[in-house]
Amino acid sequence: MPTSRTGRPPVPRAPKRPAAPRLARENRVLAFYRRARRGWDRPLTAYYLIFGGSLLITVLGLVMVYSASQITALQMSLPGSYFFRKQLLAAVIGAGLLFVASRMPVKLHRALAYPILAGAVFLMVLVQIPGIGVSVNGNQNWIAVGGSFQIQPSEFGKLALVLWGADLLARKQDKKLLNQWKHMLVPLVPAAFMLLGLIMIGGDMGTAIILTAILFGLLWLAGAPTRLFAGVLSIAAVLGLILIKTSANRMARLQCLGATEPQSGPVDCWQAVHGIYALASGGIFGSGLGASVEKWGQLPEAHTDFIFAVTGEELGLAGTLSVLALFAALGYAGIRVAGRTEDPFVRYAAGGVTTWITAQAVINIGAVLGLLPIAGVPLPLFSYGGSALLPTMFAIGLLIAFARDEPAARAALAMRQPRFGRKRGAGGTGSGRSPRRWNTMRRRASAARSSGER
Repeated sequence: MPTSRTGRPPVPRAPKRPAAPRLARENRVLAFYRRARRGWDRPLTAYYLIFGGSLLITVLGLVMVYSASQITALQMSLPGSYFFRKQLLAAVIGAGLLFVASRMPVKLHRALAYPILAGAVFLMVLVQIPGIGVSVNGNQNWIAVGGSFQIQPSEFGKLALVLWGADLLARKQDKKLLNQWKHMLVPLVPAAFMLLGLIMIGGDMGTAIILTAILFGLLWLAGAPTRLFAGVLSIAAVLGLILIKTSANRMARLQCLGATEPQSGPVDCWQAVHGIYALASGGIFGSGLGASVEKWGQLPEAHTDFIFAVTGEELGLAGTLSVLALFAALGYAGIRVAGRTEDPFVRYAAGGVTTWITAQAVINIGAVLGLLPIAGVPLPLFSYGGSALLPTMFAIGLLIAFARDEPAARAALAMRQPRFGRKRGAGGTGSGRSPRRWNTMRRRASAARSSGER
């Protein structure tokens, strides 16, 4: 037996530990994915996404309205914060509407469908009366309320179509009438065409496109057959082509797709091209908040229809992707609410609101990116305009109310304890939340889940 230099027997070395297998690391990744999936599938996920996403979009929109509208206000001999103060006032009023809508029961929402529709139609008729209606940028879709305040009734027409159409389809589904194409189309399609006609009289094709998208969303949620859906879509496409062909302004907007020079032949593409310039000069992180160059008279409607371009110039690609992510989260949450409910009215209303907001965001951002014709629609919750902000925030309140009304969400909210005045000794030490208490809540939430929830 070999010995060491000291004469003592050598100490046997411990065997080397085998390297951690790759399987262990894969298991950690899989465990993290499962924890994230469980957190994402919690009952209140849609509620938090809708509330948090809409809040962040509105706050960021206020910041960008203040930045993008200063030069325009000074050029009009107004204070630099003029448009920001008006938008802030509309946001405060809209927050009140959002809170009221989020606390209203579903029955009250359904009861308001017909009064809101009648009020919207009445105001849209008043727009066409000389001396009452006001023309802005060639479109007569405004009513002067007093002073510098104006309202656009067609924005409230979107909310009216969502609520009234959802209530109509829900009542017909309860009576099992939606399997007949006559009951699916009448009176939903004629009423929608009436609203579209009142809007197109004033020349606002952008709002008409959003209303058409809402109509198609409701028909799709109602389970319209492919032939019926394709027929209505074909009629709408033909009418749209006729309206575009008969208007030189709309034809010019269509010809500006892909333009890289402000003067593309006989067509003036100044706004579309300078929107691309603003996005291109922003880079990854932008030139800095308030440092936009295009808003100094180069980019028309910098604080309304093209506020996304100013956002890209000042906040860069990171800012624009953040806005897109917020709208994507809002759209996902709306689809989740519509897909997990058993109430047909909630499904139609949530789907209609989600279609409205996502379609309007896609049309606005697509126009700024040069992928779609400029339709003149604002970016929801983001662009300047109180008439667009108020009904949109009420619609967000609808989604919040529907998200809170899910059985699993109700159980989770019911198990919450107030943060103040809570007994520390009840249920464990520290914060008062013990694993047994949390597991009990999860069992109750799972028992109350609807059939569509995982």
